Amino acid sequence: MLVLSNLISKLKSQKITMNMVSLLILVSLYFAVVFNYPINEKIYQLSQGNGLFLFLTPAILTCAFIIIFSMIAVPYLFKGIVIILTLTSSMAFYAALQYNTMFDYAMIENIFETNVGEASSYLSSASIGYFIVFGVLPSLFLLKVKVIRNASWGKELFHRAALVSVAIVGLLLISVFYFKDYASIGRNNSYLNKMINPADAFNTVKYINNEYLTAPLDYITIGEDAEVIPAKNGKPTLMVVLVGETARAQNSAYNGYDRETNPYTKDLGLIAFQNTSSCGTATAHSLPCMFSNMVRTNYNRDRANNQDDVLDVLTHAGVKSVWIDNDGGDKAVAKNIEKVMISDTSSDEFCNGSSCYDEVLLQGLDKRIQNTTGDQLYALHMIGSHGPTYWKRYPENMAVFTPACNRSDIENCSDEEITNVYDNTLVYTDYVIAQTIAKLKTYSDKYNVVMLYISDHGESLGENGLYLHGAPYMIAPKEQTHVPFYIWMSDDYANQKGINKASVIKKAAAGGFSHDNLFHTLLGLYGVKTSAKDNSLDIMAN
Repeated sequence: MLVLSNLISKLKSQKITMNMVSLLILVSLYFAVVFNYPINEKIYQLSQGNGLFLFLTPAILTCAFIIIFSMIAVPYLFKGIVIILTLTSSMAFYAALQYNTMFDYAMIENIFETNVGEASSYLSSASIGYFIVFGVLPSLFLLKVKVIRNASWGKELFHRAALVSVAIVGLLLISVFYFKDYASIGRNNSYLNKMINPADAFNTVKYINNEYLTAPLDYITIGEDAEVIPAKNGKPTLMVVLVGETARAQNSAYNGYDRETNPYTKDLGLIAFQNTSSCGTATAHSLPCMFSNMVRTNYNRDRANNQDDVLDVLTHAGVKSVWIDNDGGDKAVAKNIEKVMISDTSSDEFCNGSSCYDEVLLQGLDKRIQNTTGDQLYALHMIGSHGPTYWKRYPENMAVFTPACNRSDIENCSDEEITNVYDNTLVYTDYVIAQTIAKLKTYSDKYNVVMLYISDHGESLGENGLYLHGAPYMIAPKEQTHVPFYIWMSDDYANQKGINKASVIKKAAAGGFSHDNLFHTLLGLYGVKTSAKDNSLDIMAN
């Protein structure tokens, strides 16, 4: 820290003069060589170790950045713009280098909709160090640079035009001799453009424009004709939907995992739906998608935000629906129903000042159920297995697998420690599911009770160098797109709703499900009749 302090002091005292052309070249080189080291390395690997690409790719990026930065090199504004890009790019650089994160539109969407508690979980000495060394120090250097200009604007524009011309010629020469090589690599690896730093800046502008500067779509009401088909015994239905967070199917004992990560529910009769895929790889995308009537291939977030989802259709049918959230937000899913946000001070027993264990979601549920009559649904949004601070997601007595990675900079943990800490989150989630079922059973004399659990997306734990989640869907590994999906129902519930459990179990074992099924399956499972339901997507149909 003393060395860093001395360096900052020297930067403050130094006076640096530089013309705009030199500054443009320096900034372009920094972005091309340093911030884009991950893509330079990736293209080198894809070229099968062709040493020429170690120089060609940085040269292409440098020429491209010269052209781009020259277009925004406006006096009094340029340094400010570059400083902002440098600070944000240093954080993106760390994420790309350590976790292979790509900052496409979906990732930017997820970043903007992350709460403070979740964002702080990514802080570590390593991430702060990268931010200071690659972001703050270069920014201080830029602040000390005094840009000297030519005597006339004519010469200034001539020198700028000459620099851009050289960059264009450089790109043309490389394309003439190496177009085939890059075309081959690019055609087979279309995700590479998402690795360019600061691509996040473009997607950030796009997100802000879409969310804050574009007029919202007209609102569409769906399923106003919905009605609950009465059960044979006349009892109302009580359903709990547990919305999981970052749970991947590969680590579920129900999905063939060789570890007992479902010890609490293994004898409770859960039905596990095999080979279930998510709509996205991040909460901001998956959550509104899975509750909407759109399928993954035609999903549009703006449309989802401005139309009814399945919880609204259930409300039209007379079901009292409540969203209780322990994961930082509903992403507009509960826009028209009662919503309860759990804060880190909600419970002395389950909250530690920065986050809460998911058992907190069950607190107060009895009072809500007892004070409400008729059909009810409670959607409990869990914090589940959200990383990288996995160890904060479960109480110490749930640490079944050890040694565990009890730190946020998981890249410094062994594969065994990361797997252990992640599996502990799944064991605790299984405990919460078991507690939910136990609670529902106490109401079986007055209600037909049923529970559904499904995760929003999966998680990478170091496979192929990937960590966490949020990879572009087209290249995302199955670890991020395959999720656990369970349903529990009492025999009485199945009989009263006319559901053949044996057929459902057989269908679940066959597999091949997705978030596309959730909207219609919830309606079918609840016993709702509506023109909004597509029987081909309702797992309970037939």
